Amino acid sequence: MFVTNYAWFFIAAVFEIAGCYAFWVWLRQDKSMLWLIPGLISLALFAYVLTKIEADFAGRAYAAYGGIYIVSSLLWLAYIENERVILSDYVGVVFSLLGATIIFFGPSLFQKVG
Repeated sequence: MFVTNYAWFFIAAVFEIAGCYAFWVWLRQDKSMLWLIPGLISLALFAYVLTKIEADFAGRAYAAYGGIYIVSSLLWLAYIENERVILSDYVGVVFSLLGATIIFFGPSLFQKVG
């Protein structure tokens, strides 16, 4: 379950970032409205893929996804937008992944302890 969920999280992140980036390109870089077509398709795929996460509650899955989204966004920054990732980005990733892991696995971990 652990590996499968994180794979779905990363796939969802790619679709979400690509979809939002299409809107960014259209509005911020004055590109054609045709950018919205793949953007909307990508966002729909993002929503579908996120339903594949094995979790009892959507809100907890979405909260945990946030950490993966941050990592994926910085990878997008580095490899698609060719911008350098800085030290504060790396520090933020560590905290976000720690938080995402606690949120996602916390219920099962803390029930065993308590």
